[in-house]
Amino acid sequence: MRAVTPVLLVSLAATAACTTAGEPAPATPRPGSALPSIQSKTEGLEAMDGFLPLYWDEAEGKLWLEVPETDTELLYVHALASGVGSNDIGLDRNQLGRTRVVRFERAGRKLFLVEPNYGFRAVTDNPAERTAVEDAFARSILWGFTIAAETDGRLLVDATDFVIRDVHGVADRLRGSGQGTYRLDEDRSAVHRANTRAFPRNSEVEVVLTFAGDPAGGHIRSVAPTPEAVTVRQRHSFVASPPPGYEPREADPRAGYFGVTWTDYAAPLGQPMTRRWIARHRLEKHDPSAEISDAVEPIVYYLDPGVPEPVRSALLDGARWWNQAFEAAGYRDAFRVEMLPDTADPLDVRYNIINWVHRSTRGWSYGSSVTDPRTGEIIKGHVLLGSLRVRQDYLLAEGLLSPYTGEEVSPAMREMALARIRQLSAHEVGHTLGLAHNYVASTADRASVMDYPHPLVRLVDGEVDLSLAYDTGIGEWDEVAITYGYAGFPESVDEPAALERIIDRARDRGLVFLSDQDARPAGSAHPRAHLWDNGIDAAAELRRMMEVRRVALDRFGEAAIRTGMPLATLEEALVPLYLHHRYQVEAAAPALGGKYYTYAIRGDGQVPLRRVPADEQNAALDALLETLAPSALTLPRELVELIPPRPYGYWPHRELFDRYTGVTFDPIAPATAAARMTVAMILNPERAARLVEQAALAPGLPTFADVLNRLEAATVGASATDSYEAAIKRQVEDVVVRQLIALAGTAPMPQVRALATDRLRRIGERVALREDDIADRAHGAYLAAEIRRFLQRPAEPQPAPGPLDPPPGSPIGGN
Repeated sequence: MRAVTPVLLVSLAATAACTTAGEPAPATPRPGSALPSIQSKTEGLEAMDGFLPLYWDEAEGKLWLEVPETDTELLYVHALASGVGSNDIGLDRNQLGRTRVVRFERAGRKLFLVEPNYGFRAVTDNPAERTAVEDAFARSILWGFTIAAETDGRLLVDATDFVIRDVHGVADRLRGSGQGTYRLDEDRSAVHRANTRAFPRNSEVEVVLTFAGDPAGGHIRSVAPTPEAVTVRQRHSFVASPPPGYEPREADPRAGYFGVTWTDYAAPLGQPMTRRWIARHRLEKHDPSAEISDAVEPIVYYLDPGVPEPVRSALLDGARWWNQAFEAAGYRDAFRVEMLPDTADPLDVRYNIINWVHRSTRGWSYGSSVTDPRTGEIIKGHVLLGSLRVRQDYLLAEGLLSPYTGEEVSPAMREMALARIRQLSAHEVGHTLGLAHNYVASTADRASVMDYPHPLVRLVDGEVDLSLAYDTGIGEWDEVAITYGYAGFPESVDEPAALERIIDRARDRGLVFLSDQDARPAGSAHPRAHLWDNGIDAAAELRRMMEVRRVALDRFGEAAIRTGMPLATLEEALVPLYLHHRYQVEAAAPALGGKYYTYAIRGDGQVPLRRVPADEQNAALDALLETLAPSALTLPRELVELIPPRPYGYWPHRELFDRYTGVTFDPIAPATAAARMTVAMILNPERAARLVEQAALAPGLPTFADVLNRLEAATVGASATDSYEAAIKRQVEDVVVRQLIALAGTAPMPQVRALATDRLRRIGERVALREDDIADRAHGAYLAAEIRRFLQRPAEPQPAPGPLDPPPGSPIGGN
């Protein structure tokens, strides 16, 4: 849409009346003459010349914005310059918001900020065809300004109301996270002049915003000094469109890239309308014909100077690993990491930045970017690294080693924590280079930093060893992925064929890509794609981890905390140790009813799907059931007697075990939490449905009935060697019955509900016949009554409380 030039309309009658013989007609008014010039309107104001010039009126508290030309596309990005400080609320310092393509369009005295719709396009030379698509789908007018001044087509508008608004959605986030209803208080909000600047290719406006409300949640109360008033800073960035010359690269589902997806209505009949381009930085060789070449302009990342040592050096080291991948892609010194200059702004679009973000509780780190929605070109890589990650790994090491046995403290904990932070730095930078998670890489000798690494803890001569906890350097898959996305080809090379060869050669080396949808769900089906796992054989690794856990638990005691710390704080280090196996449980479970598969493409020669063999499924079930044995879930008796109630000032928090016993440590509740994790994975409704389907189509493989038989035998039919184990056995039985009730009542597949209901009936009949000691007899009668209650009224809510929830787990080491 073209801008409409305002003109002063004068009627013909009025013109004729003013014209007399011998007198010239009055001159037609010049377009825009009714408006003052920009110079006169901004006289005395503080000017900031740049991409979109800015003018600051200190006396009125107003910000004026000059638009040099209309109908030219640019990028508009918003961000949160200062955060709230709570991982649960999710409003972090330097958090990026959306990237939009926008343009200014004039309509008389109005100036619209318009977002065109790039989700639907027509790539064609026919302008009418392009217009047909543009007019078929809505666009968005984001704001309407009143033009206040004009000079030679340049327009001036008051941008104050536009920038002093909650563009980042802080109030919505506070409400959505249960923290209360807040509104923007304009009387306590203003332009933040110190960080409002204009540069040649971007203009930055920062504002201080205060949200007033009635706090309703504990998270906001824990971080805001006065939770009725939450003050943050937000950023508006106007960015020039990238210069021409960038060539989009077609996406391939086997290559592991984020990207942009859109619909091309000019696609030839019979060709896909959905187009996919990968997200990547612009990188070109000086000499495209050379196997190894310098880059025309290298990719440079900058580290937040607020990071302390020794973490600073670790983050620099880890991020710099990527230069190895770019060398494999044919570039010499094309990726660098430096410290951010003191004069630079981390939200300035000119800087790829690794931010160091503090929160009151641990949480994820993030790798995001400012990406051009039209092409997939990454304009700015932007990492948010949670500062508590390194401390969480240190806590893991304390529990594993119980190191405080003398004056000298082993450096193994520090080295493990720093090794993790190097890997985390590389991982998040990888996201900002365009790379998605590759959760199958851990089965190929830790082939990618884009996997989630669980610390590889070994037993060496009977002692816990952390020396190989985390790998060093970029993995083989990372080199493949960067080569696919960034390799430059001479004009004589068939690029699609060259890219296909990169994927083929990687597959020949056993390097493939599987991502979030294959690994994250509790009902995931691929036996080798999971978060926080190690090794090829998930069942064998689970058994090995249980052995490491037992050795560390037997050693665990006062030496897990420093001298002078309350003994009650032993529980902080105990939690991650006791649940050391939780992610490997999740990794072993997908073998049940599981299938090996790939992102196969017709003609690439891959086997698209094959079922997990029976011996692998049975081995996985064996290992899972072993984690439910009462002997595996007990704590050392000496430890149980060592942890007192928490002292004044050391209040309970969510990183501890829930408990039945009130203020005293509960030695049975941890077993309940651990059992719940395993049983929930075995009895996942999607997994149960796959086992039913497997029985119908693949005789000889385990059925859901087989799994239920063995689960009952390993829990209800388990034996206990003493009263502690017997108490834990009863808790595990309760977990199994509760999970079966949930499955029988809510599973989408009728056959799963039928089999779960039948199993409940059998268990109810079995436990009702117990005639052992009073505790077993009472527990059996209780379970039988709970099962009868469900069978008689399956639609009614169950009145008894379910198993205790385990403390938070992921992220154990970052995202």
